[in-house]
Amino acid sequence: MPHPIMFSEDDPLLARVRDIALGLPEADEKVSHGRPAFFTQKVFCYFGGSMRIDGEWVAHDAAIIVRPDAEDEPALRQDPRFWVPAYLGAWGWLGLDLADNAADDTDWQEIAELLDASYRMTAPRRLVKELDAR
Repeated sequence: MPHPIMFSEDDPLLARVRDIALGLPEADEKVSHGRPAFFTQKVFCYFGGSMRIDGEWVAHDAAIIVRPDAEDEPALRQDPRFWVPAYLGAWGWLGLDLADNAADDTDWQEIAELLDASYRMTAPRRLVKELDAR
């Protein structure tokens, strides 16, 4: 049985994330577990996710889930804006809500940097070289 769709195609936050993610070399999008996932050979960003708190599922529908650079991960884990997503958190992935800010307050440069770092952690070397050459 397929997962229900848990996003809206006309979400303006998804549109901004999509523009950034699909601007990376050979990046594509698919729906995985009911949510948008951006990938090359491996996923580098999910839009939306959830976490468990005291046995209850807490949805974060307007969030990015990324795999941060190893050097940045400790600091990001100390930042209260970041949370550990269910399932992926054990492998170093972190979530960041975008809906907590008004769209005008979102630091899209920071979002682009997080997507870039996650892309570099998951993409084949030849694509990282292509990104560096831009």
